[in-house]
Amino acid sequence: MLAGLACNEKVVEKPEDLIPREKMVDILYDLSLLNAGKAIDPDALKEKNIQTMDYIYRKYDIDSARYARSDLYYASVPLEYEAIYRTLVNRLEEQKIRVEEERTQKSDSARQRTINRSKSGDTIRD
Repeated sequence: MLAGLACNEKVVEKPEDLIPREKMVDILYDLSLLNAGKAIDPDALKEKNIQTMDYIYRKYDIDSARYARSDLYYASVPLEYEAIYRTLVNRLEEQKIRVEEERTQKSDSARQRTINRSKSGDTIRD
């Protein structure tokens, strides 16, 4: 009966082959990017014949069972799981800021080139 368990009792044993926390963050980060990509352009991964989980397993040299055991273990330790997801969210936010900065720089560069062409008398042709 779970209701009678104390807070410090283990519900799930720590697997011997537990994916380290940092690697788990990396895996979840890549999964987030891949899933976002699928949401934006569902055919992009299909065209390149990329299966999300197969890609993750190969990239991180893990299998589905190890991933499932690790995910289950971390989920059974709420503070650890929260820390993993907090790290993940921070990393995604940092990436979002970098992408927005790059987009702004490119836009500013394009605008400056247009201004420079206008000052020099060049015309823009389609």
